[in-house]
Amino acid sequence: MQRAILAIDEGTTNSKAILVSKTGDILARGSCPVPINHPQSGWVEQDAETIWTSTLKAIADCLAAGPDVALEAIGISNQRESVLAWDRTTGKALGPVVTWQCRRTSDACERLKAAGHEDEVIKRTGLPLDPLFPATKVRWLLDNCGKDKAPEEICIGTVDSWLIWNFSGGSLHQCDASNAARTQLFNISETCWDDTLCELFGVPKAVLPEVQDSSHIFTHTTGVPGLPDGIPVASAIGDSHAALFGHGAYGLGDGKVTFGTGSSVMTTMPEFVVPPRGVTTTIAWARNGTPTYAFEGNILVSASILPWTAELLGQKDVTELLDLAQTVEDTQGVVLVPAHVGLGAPHWNSTARGLMCGLSFASGKAHVARAAAESIAFQVQDVFKIILANSGHGIGKLFVDGGPSQNPFLMGMVADYIDHSVIQGESTEASAQGAAYLAGLATGFWADLDAISALGQHGQEIQPKMASDRRKEELSKWQVAIERTLL
Repeated sequence: MQRAILAIDEGTTNSKAILVSKTGDILARGSCPVPINHPQSGWVEQDAETIWTSTLKAIADCLAAGPDVALEAIGISNQRESVLAWDRTTGKALGPVVTWQCRRTSDACERLKAAGHEDEVIKRTGLPLDPLFPATKVRWLLDNCGKDKAPEEICIGTVDSWLIWNFSGGSLHQCDASNAARTQLFNISETCWDDTLCELFGVPKAVLPEVQDSSHIFTHTTGVPGLPDGIPVASAIGDSHAALFGHGAYGLGDGKVTFGTGSSVMTTMPEFVVPPRGVTTTIAWARNGTPTYAFEGNILVSASILPWTAELLGQKDVTELLDLAQTVEDTQGVVLVPAHVGLGAPHWNSTARGLMCGLSFASGKAHVARAAAESIAFQVQDVFKIILANSGHGIGKLFVDGGPSQNPFLMGMVADYIDHSVIQGESTEASAQGAAYLAGLATGFWADLDAISALGQHGQEIQPKMASDRRKEELSKWQVAIERTLL
């Protein structure tokens, strides 16, 4: 019977599970949807028990679909910044899972900004004041769900800590450093819960989990339906960080760009740096007591501009749109800024809206289609140049994932405009595989990073081909369009 790692990717809309063999191959998959609730405008929440039962269903489906295996360990990758509270004695949730998308604490963040606290928060956490991050949501949970209980009676944590609690049979309240780093209560340079931050946000440290490495035997399964007792739960890590690890971005300055509705640009660095304006700093993962840090920039509208443009131009689908875009060599000066819900990194302007400029009577549908495709690459370049200027050590390997990453035309544009090669990831489960690799390292399933790198789970490397003069000219047009968008 072959040995395998069971890896969980608990996402916002689905819980997924995969079995990963010693060779890095995915032997089986399972998935179960997770409902999302919107009780008020701007409020987004989920049910804690549903997250756990959906995880169990995904595991059951995965094990049923695969061969008989000996499970060596379990790894966890999870949606970031979602937070919940539960009773330390009964294990029952005290309220909803307040998700990363939820804006219910916007006013609290604005009050803290107005009081002048943001610079100090960034200095300690690498993150700006925003309701995306859990700190103000933790205070909301304490005020609205746990006010009748003493702090030592309450557990509050991110989704990884909820899963670890349930895998342990309700005995262990722990999380990993990457998830702790996203709470805005964790000092990421000193790698500990921060007294100043806890006081600022009104959070007693007694409710918070113990923080461990991302690759670490947290607990062993105890009383988990469908699983034998005693399987090591040997990793936990935020999903975007897990994808970075899953790609093999282990070298100094290695990074990845995830393409989806929006995009995440992340590159590693050896030490904490207070982030420059427009990007954040986080802990990518921690191993052997040592954190690996990362710059990150989040783009709000990335590949989602393509179906919108396809419908606007009367194209059947995105494939037809991109085929049309490739029928012209350039956009004839047309630039499309996809600020349909504002601009994310590095501009962070929520009031900006989409703009198309440079139109002439020579402009046709193909030019607009190409402009939409180019907007994806231009936005990555905006973040990339800030990271490059502040990294101090350059950029190493740059991996790309998400559906659009499989399109050579789009990825060729990205390589051209950032003037750096990109490596297409072959796996569609990079987050889960990253969690599997970390769990395998903690249990000796793989000996070291070299053993994982040798698995060779990578696709084509796409080199930049654009002449520097043309790159400079096109980027100049983009910057003019961005300035108009921000007026």
